[in-house]
Amino acid sequence: MVLDQPRRKFVSDGMFNSAGQSMTTVAWEIAHSVETNASPSFAWSFWTDVANWDDPPAKFELEEPFATGSRGTTRLPGQEPLHWFIREVSPPNEATIEMQLDGASLSFNWRFEGLSDGRTRLTQRIVLMGEKAEAYYSQVKAAFTANLPDGMNKMATAMANADPGRMSPTAG
Repeated sequence: MVLDQPRRKFVSDGMFNSAGQSMTTVAWEIAHSVETNASPSFAWSFWTDVANWDDPPAKFELEEPFATGSRGTTRLPGQEPLHWFIREVSPPNEATIEMQLDGASLSFNWRFEGLSDGRTRLTQRIVLMGEKAEAYYSQVKAAFTANLPDGMNKMATAMANADPGRMSPTAG
């Protein structure tokens, strides 16, 4: 499932920028789901270890354990580091990572759903919101619309291949 829609409505999810100003205008969002042969507990443990985030040329660093409030950095060649923080964690089911931009924010919500056959459905929802979100709209949409499905399939396959409890190490 891929949802790719520009949105111009107000939501009340309690998001605020560092100055305490409400950031409720959703400018764009996309969601994608994949299934992996990894068990839900293994998928969660694998994903919350930032060393497993393999998305060249990006390199990811987490300054603290994976928990609400922890801060991280994404480094891309030739660019200033991108700083983010873990806004919310509900182990082993969901986490939201947020990147503050000038007058906007970009959030990445991951959900882990156990399936009846022992596999896991991963869903990532990316939301660009805030008063100045339109300034980032084109760049964010281009980057994530093109790469989200492949990136999630790569993660699902890596999880399945690493899970010692699974017989068939492939993504679904």
